[in-house]
Amino acid sequence: MPPVTLSRQEYQLLVEQAPIMIWRSNVSAECDYFNERWLAFTGRSMAQELGNGWAEGVHPEDFRRCVDTYLAAFAARIPFEMEYRLRRHDGVYRWLLDRGVPIFEEGDAFVGYTGSCIDVTDRIEALEALHQVHQRELEQLRGLIPLCSWCRKVRDDGGYWVQVEAYVSGHSKADFTHCICPECEKGHFT
Repeated sequence: MPPVTLSRQEYQLLVEQAPIMIWRSNVSAECDYFNERWLAFTGRSMAQELGNGWAEGVHPEDFRRCVDTYLAAFAARIPFEMEYRLRRHDGVYRWLLDRGVPIFEEGDAFVGYTGSCIDVTDRIEALEALHQVHQRELEQLRGLIPLCSWCRKVRDDGGYWVQVEAYVSGHSKADFTHCICPECEKGHFT
């Protein structure tokens, strides 16, 4: 089956209606286009986003890294990929995966960059939740004390077996007094 040739209008529809946010920048690294998906996401107009206006929506904690990544790739004319938070139309910051590539016309003339963004917030939040579960599990494991089932000695951090009292005293401010519980008193002394 031969490839389908698309009209200019069909290409425009593809770009505007694609389920991803698309942007383009010119040779001066300033953005000169955002598709409808981008504008709907940010709730801003094309005029507000043009140039470096889009960067106003980048989360302050991500701003420097985002701009540095973009400008370094731009200077080297290489593809880049980064994640950063961008303010959505409702004021909520969402994580985006942004991929950009240099655009070259015939004769290898550099004309700017084009890129696409997808919202990866759900993936980032799921990974963070998994990380927190792993951290809790590690804390629980760190809290386990290797105790001999027979003599009740504890293996310390150096691998030596010590009496429970010595181990606990060395790892806390607890002190010990010894006594006999009622069950042991009945079983051993009556």
